[in-house]
Amino acid sequence: MTRAPQRTRFLSTAAVILVLPCASPAHAQQGIVVNGAQLTQDDLARELGRLGIPLTAQIPDGAYWYDRISGLWGVHGGPALGQLPPELDLGGPLAADASVGGTGIFINGRELHLTEAAYLQQLFGYVIPGRYWLNPMGIGGFEGGPAAFNLAAAAQQAGGGYARRGPFGSMGSDGQCSYYMAPGGASVMTGNC
Repeated sequence: MTRAPQRTRFLSTAAVILVLPCASPAHAQQGIVVNGAQLTQDDLARELGRLGIPLTAQIPDGAYWYDRISGLWGVHGGPALGQLPPELDLGGPLAADASVGGTGIFINGRELHLTEAAYLQQLFGYVIPGRYWLNPMGIGGFEGGPAAFNLAAAAQQAGGGYARRGPFGSMGSDGQCSYYMAPGGASVMTGNC
């Protein structure tokens, strides 16, 4: 592998989440589908309740993807829109094409959406295609290898503040603490809040 500047080796979880606009669920249908498996509001409430997190707002019907390793989630066919706790028992296995991909950059088996890759390229100059692992704290490396980068730290260094409003809520960050607020008042905060 050619030696690239250190900053190009970072693929930031926070960066992926920070600049992406909210989108409506692709393939809207009756019910909630996560990684190809049908779920109910009760299924979601039960799984979040296991962690002591109340489900206080209805999740819109639609098809979603969820990465059990990093906790990242998005609308099927789209980029990451946020982060949930990892290891939730939601849906089937994460498909490589859950975000449509086309970038040659895989994180935990999911090929990144063009929007994610474009942002990372803008942030770091360029991104090396390949297969990476990523944990919920934003630490990752090449598949099968040791930790090689800290994505959350890279986004924080870049001043990763943002605020976005969409049909399914608002999300924002000051570069250290990120939040998601659903319609009706439910919210989730992550990071150094």
